[in-house]
Amino acid sequence: MVYQSPAGARDLLPLDVAQKRWIEERLQQVFHRWGYHRIITSTLEHLDTLMAGGAVERSQLIQLQSDEGEIGLRPELTASIARAAVTRMAGSMYPQRLYYNANVFRRASSSNHNQQQEFYQAGVELLGAKGWLADAEILLLLAECMQELSLNNWCLILGEAGIARSLLSTFPANLREQVRYAIANLDRITLETLPLNRELRDRALMMLDLRGRPADILQKLASLDLQIPQTEALNYLKSLFALLDECPISSQAIILDLSLIQTFDYYTGIVFKVVSNTHPARIIGQGGRYDQLLGLYHPQAETIPGIGFSLNIEDLHQVLLPSQQLPHATPASHWLVVPKTPQAYTAAFAYAAKLRASQHLVRVELNLSDSDPDTIREYARHRRIQQIAWIKPEGLPIIEAIAFTKKPH
Repeated sequence: MVYQSPAGARDLLPLDVAQKRWIEERLQQVFHRWGYHRIITSTLEHLDTLMAGGAVERSQLIQLQSDEGEIGLRPELTASIARAAVTRMAGSMYPQRLYYNANVFRRASSSNHNQQQEFYQAGVELLGAKGWLADAEILLLLAECMQELSLNNWCLILGEAGIARSLLSTFPANLREQVRYAIANLDRITLETLPLNRELRDRALMMLDLRGRPADILQKLASLDLQIPQTEALNYLKSLFALLDECPISSQAIILDLSLIQTFDYYTGIVFKVVSNTHPARIIGQGGRYDQLLGLYHPQAETIPGIGFSLNIEDLHQVLLPSQQLPHATPASHWLVVPKTPQAYTAAFAYAAKLRASQHLVRVELNLSDSDPDTIREYARHRRIQQIAWIKPEGLPIIEAIAFTKKPH
């Protein structure tokens, strides 16, 4: 029998881990510079927490058997952080700036059992702050993350959940979800064949085309017969884009897409995706504003605003691979300590401990075999270890520098 990981799961080998950590450490540096603090929430949650009041579909959850009722693995972090913030951080001053670096789990579709089910994400949540200044902070923080990774070939696709929902409200209830799905998937053929009257069909096709340069789309939206909430959302977007135009993110392509719909339906304001302009294009991040979510978990149902984003580590990894930025090998040890005789074992352990006690990280391996010196040297070259300490029984080291040829990148 050949033992393998379950369908939809995969192992990360040392080089994979080194490259993944390279990405995570640079993102963490940005989060720290902006005053965000790490939070670690439980991988397991009750299903009613994970479903976020129905915003997350049960079919997306990997459920587990438990004596405590229905529990499952988190499909994303926002709901878990919202739950922890209002139950474990009660009385904290707002705003709270939190970040995470964790794995999430989503059930594979019934048509593809080999579809990946475990993912790694890093992201932030800004809780207790509302308004376009808070939205701008999140978008500018996101742009700095891309800059820290030296990613220039990306664009931001931004929508507004409230406007999208209000524009959809005029469609018949029995067809609204089909219209929503068709618009989200740019399916013009379905919109043209749904049983809609001419006015509603034209409206659906108009919504499909509400994407492009922010100034153009805002002008087109202003020409519609808007209700007061829609007008307020329009003015809000104008203020947000006016600020972003004066900031570094303005150098990136921003597409305003008022048909943008996210996977999880708890968003109440701006929603956005970060897309790499590579071939193939990849969604490397997503996020948005969720001003009602924390109230679902608050003991007094108190409404606390929030906004955040998550970055997909696997997709970032794939986008960064051609750039030659990622590590090409796992870190090499600095020393190989070799006891020359069995009587030198204790002295070898003591010498290795002395090397490891350096103020800076020193990677030290101890030779555990009775191989001949040439084999030990070949091992050191293969592992790119530059120095061998041959330890005599009395504890005295003989230091040997190992020359090796660096592999071309």
